[in-house]
Amino acid sequence: MSDTTLKKRTVTALFWSFLDKFGQKVIFLISSVFLMRLLDISAYGIMGSLLIFTAISSLLIDSGFGRALLNHKQISALEYSTVFYFNLVISLFLYVALFLSAPFIALLFHEPLLIPVSRVLFLSLLFNGFSLIQTVIFTKASDFKTQTKANTTALVISTTIALIMAWKGFGVWSLVAQNVVYSFFRSLFLWLYSSWRPEWVFSMSKLKTFFAFSNKLLASGAIGAIFNNIYPSIIAMFYPMQQVGFYTQAYKYQDTPFSVLSDTFRSVSMLVLSEINDQTKRLHRVVSKLMKTMSFLSFPIAFILILIAEPLFVNVFGEKWLPSVLYFQILCLGGAMSPFTFILNELFIAKERSDFFLGVEIVKRIILIILIIAFFKQGITGLAVSWVVYMYITLIISLFLSKKLIAYCLWNFIKDAIPYISLSLVAVLAAYFASSQIPNDIWSMLTGMAVMGIVYLILCRVFNLEMTTEIKQYVASKRLKNNNYAK
Repeated sequence: MSDTTLKKRTVTALFWSFLDKFGQKVIFLISSVFLMRLLDISAYGIMGSLLIFTAISSLLIDSGFGRALLNHKQISALEYSTVFYFNLVISLFLYVALFLSAPFIALLFHEPLLIPVSRVLFLSLLFNGFSLIQTVIFTKASDFKTQTKANTTALVISTTIALIMAWKGFGVWSLVAQNVVYSFFRSLFLWLYSSWRPEWVFSMSKLKTFFAFSNKLLASGAIGAIFNNIYPSIIAMFYPMQQVGFYTQAYKYQDTPFSVLSDTFRSVSMLVLSEINDQTKRLHRVVSKLMKTMSFLSFPIAFILILIAEPLFVNVFGEKWLPSVLYFQILCLGGAMSPFTFILNELFIAKERSDFFLGVEIVKRIILIILIIAFFKQGITGLAVSWVVYMYITLIISLFLSKKLIAYCLWNFIKDAIPYISLSLVAVLAAYFASSQIPNDIWSMLTGMAVMGIVYLILCRVFNLEMTTEIKQYVASKRLKNNNYAK
């Protein structure tokens, strides 16, 4: 595939992938404004305490086979059916295990309501297990448009039900319904949109072949799922559920923009990087371009979120959420780095170095345990700081390994990222001085966002940074294309 063809495919895939992730986040954010005002803080604490169980189970259901299927260029009907039936068995087994474990979970977090809540919530795992193959098929075909339709429609239905239940006083069950109904309808729509159906065939030898590739990914993913969601569990064991709610919502909203970036670029990079995984120099160029693109977006987003955090939480979600602000601001400093790590993880997988993937996860989690122990005495604020330190260390480790694969090192990343970090800082300072002169919180927040965006884009244009040049060229090509159509 030529550079031009690859670039065109990447842009198209990026558009629909971004539309999918961004659209879901917009719907989620709008609904959350109402849900967070209607529901008690402890409801979010209860849901947050279960994150670690749903994350691990979702990963085990996939078993790393989804990524293995994506990495193989030709997949037979036998292989698809084998993975499908295996996932169904694993889904059912995990649900039964978690159903029986519900009393222990409730005892661990000192909350009896977790017994019925967890047993209903974990039904989403069963539904998710049904749609793995359809997701893989659409992704391999770069058909993010169909996935967008399925995901968005399911989200609208589940969100509507959750809002009605919250209005009627169902409390935490509104959030449970939102998760379970979304999983059900997403799987249903993916089945309706897909022509693929499983055949009555199964091959243990094919399963073993996939497992040989995916076992390290599975192990590293399981480690990641545990430790990425360990903070709410630790807080739930030692603090009231309200504190869990404050932290989980702060984490969720700082993660929202960065997860949109991560998911968008990860969905596309897994295809692009796999396509050229045997071309080292080309990989270096593509990874560098991805890093610049994410730097152009990630750093200004982080700084403006830190600036508007307090008026955002107080005026949008309600004054009862004010304790979340400090956690949110701290976590944004780490969240800005998360998209870069995800891209490097995709690089390791594309190069079929799952040993790197597993090794990184083990080292990172040892470091995280040390950081949690070191910062635990400083309370929840200390735990938030430990996560930020951990994110920076994680990125440095990943860059060290990428140097071995494609000669892309820490210094390369600094050169790619530092112009955007510097201009973001200048822009946010301008936004701070402009917004601080306005007494009204809403207008102050809107002014800060507007000034930040305008100053940042002007500075990028003045210094002729690569991403603004790319955008200018893209807009010019679109205008030329439209003019040709008009003729």
